[in-house]
Amino acid sequence: MTKKQTAEESVRRLKETYPDAICSLESSQPHELLIATRLSAQCTDARVNIVTQVLFDKYRTIHDFAVADLADVEAIVHPCGLYKTKAHDIIAMCQMLEQDFDSTVPDEMEKLLKLPGIGRKTANLVLGDVYGKPAVVCDTHCIRITNHIGLTDTKDPLKCEMQLRKLLPPEESNDFCHRLVLHGRAVCKARSPQCQDCCLKDICKTGKKA
Repeated sequence: MTKKQTAEESVRRLKETYPDAICSLESSQPHELLIATRLSAQCTDARVNIVTQVLFDKYRTIHDFAVADLADVEAIVHPCGLYKTKAHDIIAMCQMLEQDFDSTVPDEMEKLLKLPGIGRKTANLVLGDVYGKPAVVCDTHCIRITNHIGLTDTKDPLKCEMQLRKLLPPEESNDFCHRLVLHGRAVCKARSPQCQDCCLKDICKTGKKA
């Protein structure tokens, strides 16, 4: 199979195996997804979801965060690690949203990247999940598994994203990345991939070797 055919077959099989392609970070508003994703850096989604239950209950709007007390936000997000930087970014991000974007999360990559602490991974997640635009979220699961399959050959997130954009059907790309996260946690684990149980084993470079 060509790389494009392998990509399309991977999309089909993962969709069959994981029909519910949803983000594991819990949020009910666009700015909450921004914040939750910022908190997820070097932290598990499960821990972030525990922290954001408290955070989003206390600070409900972009304005609430924009005028929040830094020390209080630091104390709440402390369990997520890197709490000083993350708390600063959250408040600065919401101040910019309020001042420059009329308290609305932008729907363009270039504008999202202007927000403090926001990189392409978070921007793509928002574009895909909130605005339904074609997006490729290159987190560690995506990079690891697509390298295994042979769809990508780099650990650089931007290069990985660009390679996948050439292969994936645009309307499937966002959900494909969510499914890779589910697959990475359940089967294709970083330290001990369960190749024998993998729905992609016969079209995966690593799976074939195993």
